[in-house]
Amino acid sequence: MTGSANGFGTLPLAPQMLANLAQLGYTQMTPIQAASLPVALLGKDLIAQAKTGSGKTAAFGLALLANLNSRRFAVQAMVLCPTRELADQVTTEIRRLARAEENVKVVTLCGGVALRGQTASLEHGAHIVVGTPGRIMDHLERGNLVLDALNTLVLDEADRMLDMGFFDDIAKVARQCPPTRQTLLFSATYPEGIAKLSAQFMKAPQQITVQAQHEEGKIRQRWYQVTNDQRLHTVSLLLDHFRPASTLAFCNTKQQCRDLVAVLQAQGFSAMALFGELEQRERDQVLVQFANRSCSVLVATDVAARGLDIAQLAAVINVDVTPDSEVHIHRIGRTGRGDAEGIVLNLASMDEMGSVGKIEQLQGRESEWHPLTELTAGTGEPLRAPMSTIQIVGGRKEKIRAGDVLGALTGDAGFSKEQVGKINVNEFSTYVAVDRRIAQEAVRKLSTGRVKGKTVKVRLLDDVA
Repeated sequence: MTGSANGFGTLPLAPQMLANLAQLGYTQMTPIQAASLPVALLGKDLIAQAKTGSGKTAAFGLALLANLNSRRFAVQAMVLCPTRELADQVTTEIRRLARAEENVKVVTLCGGVALRGQTASLEHGAHIVVGTPGRIMDHLERGNLVLDALNTLVLDEADRMLDMGFFDDIAKVARQCPPTRQTLLFSATYPEGIAKLSAQFMKAPQQITVQAQHEEGKIRQRWYQVTNDQRLHTVSLLLDHFRPASTLAFCNTKQQCRDLVAVLQAQGFSAMALFGELEQRERDQVLVQFANRSCSVLVATDVAARGLDIAQLAAVINVDVTPDSEVHIHRIGRTGRGDAEGIVLNLASMDEMGSVGKIEQLQGRESEWHPLTELTAGTGEPLRAPMSTIQIVGGRKEKIRAGDVLGALTGDAGFSKEQVGKINVNEFSTYVAVDRRIAQEAVRKLSTGRVKGKTVKVRLLDDVA
């Protein structure tokens, strides 16, 4: 479908919601939105196969907002997510979509954060709750969270929640929701647990599948044959040759992640690792630095990267071939989003050729092989990230806003707007990206100056983690 046939205007949405969508730059629906929204807006239960980055958050966000009465101070919608990062992303997106409505309150309930603050937020009245199953169960058991008025339950990345052993928690939460509610389940794959979940507490759900293939031409894939001892050094060669602004490199094991980051950092690249064992705070800091361009290579395992939605990712490098060909499709789908083009660089040894064959079968095309000899170093300068991240102790709890930080840097400190990048205000911390060349001076000036009339504690996050 092209043109206005695929526009949001074809949906039964309020005029102010359509105006807000236009302002957010949402003109055409993505395939998952076009397939699921007409069904969801009719109030039907839904099982939709969709991956991160397909526009699924707006699909269920618009559906739950259509069911919401903002004048009624009670929890009317709940979204269960596998991880805190995904819950934070979903909360941000729903807040953007809800701008057309007066005072819609969205509260995030995840582990790794004190219960006390969350309980206070719930007491002040919330319309929408987004969180992880364990922490939501906690609040239900303590009586902090009342679901009598709930009309929409969303299970986001349900397959991942099942992988993480949340089946019983999800079932318990669902049993505490009114039976008349609408349930929307989104999942990238269909393990048998999904059928079991839907049979237990969904009403005649409609099933929607949007093909996981990517548009030809948007993502260029190249394959390089390597021996195992060439593998890590070849990643450096690829980075030097293609010089992508931001790269997500996938390894099959945590140890491979650690080894690759050590090799890259020793060669002067801004590289960081993301794997399951990181503490939540460290994980948050790594992601902030990658998203704000203070780190140019993020090395991750599949488990650690699930739920990440990174805009403008220039390249994906598959350091190891995954034995699961569907996982390969998810990996490469993180680049070439929207109108951007992306490049995928794959390294494979002889003993991985069986897995390469399975990927070719799923994609319906042969791999394009290139010789390692074509890789030539560019300027010889290692790929340094253009920005550095400064952490300010204090965030939303201290009523700090992004504008306050920008004002402090461009006002008294005397830096230009162009030297300041992305600003992330979290509950207790604020992260600001600044041009790497002024980082030390910016830390000095912020430490001696004021943000929102107060002196603040400041430190430079080292990009060599």
